[in-house]
Amino acid sequence: MSAFINGIGLISPQKTVETTDFLAEIMEYDADYLKCIEPPSYKPYIDPIQSRRMSRWIKMGIASAKMCLNESGCTMPDAIITGTGLGSVDVTEKILDTFHLDQPFVNPTPFMQSTYNTISSQIAIQLKCHNYNSTYVHRTFSFESSLQDALLQIAEGTAKNVLAGGIDEMTLNHLDITRRPEHWKNEPVKNLEMLQWNSPGSLAGEGAAYFLLSAGKTDKTYASIRDVKTIYKPAHPDEVRQRVNSMLSASGLSISDIDLVMLGINGDNRHDHIYYDFAQSIFPGTPLSYYKHLCGEYHTASGFALWLAANILQRQTVPEIIRINNTHREPVRNILIYNQYYNVNHSLILVSE
Repeated sequence: MSAFINGIGLISPQKTVETTDFLAEIMEYDADYLKCIEPPSYKPYIDPIQSRRMSRWIKMGIASAKMCLNESGCTMPDAIITGTGLGSVDVTEKILDTFHLDQPFVNPTPFMQSTYNTISSQIAIQLKCHNYNSTYVHRTFSFESSLQDALLQIAEGTAKNVLAGGIDEMTLNHLDITRRPEHWKNEPVKNLEMLQWNSPGSLAGEGAAYFLLSAGKTDKTYASIRDVKTIYKPAHPDEVRQRVNSMLSASGLSISDIDLVMLGINGDNRHDHIYYDFAQSIFPGTPLSYYKHLCGEYHTASGFALWLAANILQRQTVPEIIRINNTHREPVRNILIYNQYYNVNHSLILVSE
């Protein structure tokens, strides 16, 4: 069960929009959260009249999806699949504010745009696509679930080109609420100093990432997704190790074949040890990297990791800004992305040349 990545559209806190550079300029933040750098204008992607009635979340989703399709050369995907952990936070807050103010007349537009499947639906409307359309809301499994569905669609032969992605946004109000249970740092910190932190909480982020997954390879192919696994509440660390071994075995690989491990380290000293234990026990001597200091922590942050992995495999270069150890291995043929959330949701994505 595998698929080729033939196009990518990413809006993130780094300069990933309308550029062919690969982390040529690293953005440093000293703020409450890492905010996406949006396109200078949404006009190339969305009709200006329609755009006026769309939330920021919807515009980022449609724009990143169209960037992906434009790059791949595909005009009509056989399926559109989106993963989101929170949906449209900003629009939901506006609805609740309206109820709180007890206004007699409520605008129906925010309510319609607050549903989780709005992104996939709006992309389909923009493309006039009547094919398979689905949305997954599984917290930190959301993006992985969209990838698994896409791989199944391709493996079963029901689709040849699938537009799959993940998107989540952050607002100051939501940040303040979720900061109370120590999800985030109590004060702004520099994102590029993440490995120096030694306190509870991580740095919040956001992003929109779409990938065109196809059954066939083209001259625009980045890499291939070999497999995606999710593990819910592992009883013991050996369960994760066993899933890694079975995953690699099913793809005809072994531990020694992994040339780079990407870890979802987020600066929270209560859980980052899980990543280090994972790497030391399963991949000793393997090059290690991390990515959430560039995009922040959010439910679909593994979409940013997949963008990184795809570009590394295509360009055969590992940016120094993401390296954890000084171990190098060339060429880079296989990358394993490992992410976990509060030791509850664990996910593995295997990406190859």
